[in-house]
Amino acid sequence: MKVRHLLCRSQSEEGQSLVEFALAFLVFIFLVFAIFDFGHLFFVEMDVQNAVQEAARYGSTGNHLPDPKNPDQTLSRVTSIIDTLENDAMGMQFQSIQVTNTINGTTSSGAGAPGALMTLSATVSMPLVTPLLAQMFPNGQFTFTSSVTIMNEHFPASQAN
Repeated sequence: MKVRHLLCRSQSEEGQSLVEFALAFLVFIFLVFAIFDFGHLFFVEMDVQNAVQEAARYGSTGNHLPDPKNPDQTLSRVTSIIDTLENDAMGMQFQSIQVTNTINGTTSSGAGAPGALMTLSATVSMPLVTPLLAQMFPNGQFTFTSSVTIMNEHFPASQAN
């Protein structure tokens, strides 16, 4: 009788271990996806920040990209900055990109003249993969803005546009 009691108890413990394993496995899977989500978000944020810095640096020099539609002409400075940003950001979809400048306390749109402070801001929304994490953010997306303010170098005034 004692042997039969031990046998029944062992089968009961097998079922309990299976339930415990299933619960622990769900928590483990959630943590793996959460780590993946946050790692991806940090990577994207760093990539966008780097792209914003590179584009601002390019724009501060007064350079212009060649116009692909008209080989003998160049793009505007703001368009060149935005194209540089989009190329450096590895295919990110930006919600908004703003280029403003400040000189003598007055802020206006555009990249500005030599010596002006140029500010480049870009806003990105990234969807989250983990459903439980996505519920914590509006529309299941993490939105962030990256911006850089840099002083324009001294370049010929004809390159300001």
